[in-house]
This record gives sequence, C-alpha cells and structure tokens, in this order.
Amino acid sequence: MKFGFGKKPEKAVRQFEKENYKPVLKCSICTGEQVAGFKNIHSGKFEEVMLIRNAKELEAFMQLYDVKEIVREY
Repeated sequence: MKFGFGKKPEKAVRQFEKENYKPVLKCSICTGEQVAGFKNIHSGKFEEVMLIRNAKELEAFMQLYDVKEIVREY
C-alpha cells in the first residue's frame, strides 16, 4: 500500500482500505512533531503519509483522504 510520502496534496480524493486501516495522527510529546498516516488495525504497523506542521496541513490531509475524524496517538 503506497501513500505518496513527501508529495504535495492533489485535488482528487485518494482512497485507503477502511476495513484494514484507520487514520492516525502520531504526536511526539517531547518535540511536538506530528505525522499523519494510516495504522493497520490487524498488525498495528503505521504507514507515514505526511508531516503535519499546522492546522492547514492537517485539513489538507483530511480532505485528500476524505477523513472525517482522526485519532491522536502519543
């Protein structure tokens, strides 16, 4: 499953396997760094998609993948 890490968001909505993956925002307690991606609900493996530096980038990620809500993990 490829997500296109490091690429600019496109206008079209991308798809992810909703039955196997859930959207997650991984947050560092120490540095405050946030990375958006998808976590496999069966294996727990996290796939990074993009670095989130502000609310605008988070909104772009959510629109790009048609995500209504995202879970934060620390």
